[in-house]
Amino acid sequence: MKKGFKDFDIDLKYGQIKEQKVKDMFENCTIEVKSERNWWKKTGNIAVEYEYRGKPSGIYATKSDYWFHRLEEGAEEFCTLVFKTSTLKKIVDKYKDKLTKNVGDNKASKCVIIPIKEIFSKEFYSDKMSQV
Repeated sequence: MKKGFKDFDIDLKYGQIKEQKVKDMFENCTIEVKSERNWWKKTGNIAVEYEYRGKPSGIYATKSDYWFHRLEEGAEEFCTLVFKTSTLKKIVDKYKDKLTKNVGDNKASKCVIIPIKEIFSKEFYSDKMSQV
């Protein structure tokens, strides 16, 4: 057997399991899709709304199982970040006291402003995250 191919069957099985999980996400789960145009590219942040005019909205109002956060350049999709809704709620809970910004018309929406690079850092997923 060639070097590098010895675990192909294991890798293939793993890949098929993960493909089925993504398929199930679309067929058996509910999703919410939010799009962010250009602002993320200028600032390096994403904004996750959790309150509008004093009432729960966005992540705190959704009933979805998954939250798709589309990052767009103009009218084109750059990429989509996919979160389990319960995980994104924990992230918002953890950071809303220090990273909240009022945005939109009349600054009526409260959003957690999350640096994109933080989402992929080890520190972001500390043991404390699981305690929230």
